Amino acid sequence: MEFAERYSRQVLFPPIGEAGQQQLAKSRVAIVGCGATGSALASLLSRAGMGYLRILDRDYVEPSNLQRQVLFDEADAAESLPKAIAAARKIKSFNSAITVEPRVADLTPGNVAELLSDVEIVLDGTDNFETRYLINDFAVSQGVPWIYAAGVASYAVTMTVLPGETACLACVFPDSPRGMVETCDTSGILNSAVNFVASIAATEAIKLAVGARDKIRRTLLSYDVWTSDYASIKTDKPRPGCRCCQQRDFVHLAGEGRPHITLCGRNSVQIHERQRPIDFSEITRRLTPHGKVRHNEFILRFWREPYELTLFPDGRAIIKGTTDTAIARSLYARYVGS
Repeated sequence: MEFAERYSRQVLFPPIGEAGQQQLAKSRVAIVGCGATGSALASLLSRAGMGYLRILDRDYVEPSNLQRQVLFDEADAAESLPKAIAAARKIKSFNSAITVEPRVADLTPGNVAELLSDVEIVLDGTDNFETRYLINDFAVSQGVPWIYAAGVASYAVTMTVLPGETACLACVFPDSPRGMVETCDTSGILNSAVNFVASIAATEAIKLAVGARDKIRRTLLSYDVWTSDYASIKTDKPRPGCRCCQQRDFVHLAGEGRPHITLCGRNSVQIHERQRPIDFSEITRRLTPHGKVRHNEFILRFWREPYELTLFPDGRAIIKGTTDTAIARSLYARYVGS
């Protein structure tokens, strides 16, 4: 399909035009997290002709994802494909002209430079503030624009960060939220809220890519698609004394390591193993006497009631059925090794 024909309706929009479409084709973007928001972002930007997308995600497709995660289907869930891999395959089926690089990885202080250093825009498709603060630290330190986006229940919120110009995430949220925090697994999520926030964030990314910096929204925007409640907080200037963008104290970027992470609302714990290579065939042989096991080239899953262990080739694992990190570590040591 010819370039001009594919993007003809977008080129007709004067703020983009032919020149803007060519700029999109040259742009390099990373999407951190490919769940509900991330998959919607990836779909919108790949269809718009963003030339290079790097999709980072640590998780795999499950049936419960299909209600809102637009790049996946029942076959992906049945095969337990990593989300980054499944997303890249689906994008290739409708736009083979762009480059999509899937990375099955969890963004950490140890790999953030490798995964984000050669892109021009970073988009947030994550489900936790720990990773968002890490993105914020890195983006501010490197002067790379990034777009915060989140949704839960019927509520959506987004903010564009232009380092050196606007407030950063730490300006608005100096500390991570404390106490009980709503998640998609505890409060649910409307797919319309996801698509609402992804549409706004994707448009902000397109503005940046075509050079329409003067059109960037300089507010923290929140909207409830069910109640129609709306709020907008000015973020056009950094907060004086901000730990990150004013003092340049990048505490999240400097972290030498992070504790085992309890995944957002999923009754799961993630175990990090610092690039420990795993032989799936050998692990399958060892685990078969102890429970049900299956694997493909991307992922191994092992069921030992009441727990489910998902293992990735680099040694990272998700233990489902507990939020106790001691239990998760014990299960990992018992069945994978320590």
